[in-house]
Amino acid sequence: MILAAGKGTRVRPLTYDLPKPMIPILGKPVMAYLVEYLASYGVKDIMVNVSYLHHKIEEYFGDGKQFGVQIGYSFEGYVNQDGEVVPEPLGSAGGIKKIQEFAHFFDDTTIVICGDALIDLDLSSALFEHKRKGALASVITKEVPWDKVNNYGVVVMDKDGRVQSFQEKPKQEEALSNFASTGIYIFEPAAIDLIPADTVFDIGSELFPLMAQNGLPFYAQQRFFNWVDIGSVTDFWSVSQSVLQGEVAQLEIPGEQIADGLWVGLNTSIDWEGTTIEGPVYIGSGCRIEAGCKIVGPAWIGHGSHICAGAQVVRSVLFEYTRILSGAQLDEVIVFKEYSVNRAGDMRRLQESDVQDWGDARDRALETTSDLALGEL
Repeated sequence: MILAAGKGTRVRPLTYDLPKPMIPILGKPVMAYLVEYLASYGVKDIMVNVSYLHHKIEEYFGDGKQFGVQIGYSFEGYVNQDGEVVPEPLGSAGGIKKIQEFAHFFDDTTIVICGDALIDLDLSSALFEHKRKGALASVITKEVPWDKVNNYGVVVMDKDGRVQSFQEKPKQEEALSNFASTGIYIFEPAAIDLIPADTVFDIGSELFPLMAQNGLPFYAQQRFFNWVDIGSVTDFWSVSQSVLQGEVAQLEIPGEQIADGLWVGLNTSIDWEGTTIEGPVYIGSGCRIEAGCKIVGPAWIGHGSHICAGAQVVRSVLFEYTRILSGAQLDEVIVFKEYSVNRAGDMRRLQESDVQDWGDARDRALETTSDLALGEL
């Protein structure tokens, strides 16, 4: 089960137009890595609960055949009187219960994963420990710094790993543990039976406390593995920086390496006169880099983008079809369509900005303005 119904409000503006599991890492949706991960462990049947912008997930993954799996979808929402599709998520646990009530899909041990993180957990080992302890539910945890506990669901366990209590995003001074839930769970059917039907119900804030309070065999596993969580725009910026610097195992930068620290896609044009590029930098396919530009990595420039003469792009992420105008300087920002966000999470919208330093690379009028500016230089 991949949980993919949320709006991802903390990752706006990226999620204004994308469901959170479709946010790209190295040009590929984060959920695609999860599907490939599950397939590598022999998981062939995957259900995905969808709601917000559901069609974008369904259109990309289809029936899952290209990944060597079968994927099914459970939509959460309704069509209103005007014929509009209205998303209405049922909560992480409620979405599971809806699927189980419909056709008993979860009548065996079930792996549940949130659709917004990169992981390399030894899944076979986790399943073995779950079975050995006779757990109804297991939550995979990872130790996090104490000053970050307010971002996570925190698990309090005894020396055998049995969960005593579960705190959902506690304040640092109130936290009883710094072992965070990674959004990776293993459930037996009896655990799913505890979820009320036709009710909005959450795993972390409702199901887990219920299990702990009733003394059910609910265990936490402390494991060492890579867990790259995209909880906010700042997280996305940090993840992109780490990936480009080769700090995330098994993720290779796409394209062809044409110089030290520089990868490019197909049919990309770089005018090297006065241009400097300090890697690691990826420049996607069909991009145009004009003379006199400066690009400092880690930086990701999406396909179809256009960096005009004299522009500077420093440790930034540009989504596809972004034009950076002549003389503009972007420093540690993410540019997504008409929005830019700095590493602190401060958002700027192009239409409301006094400085017009980026735009749509497909906009011919903008291209003409750029050419006129070049002529004046």
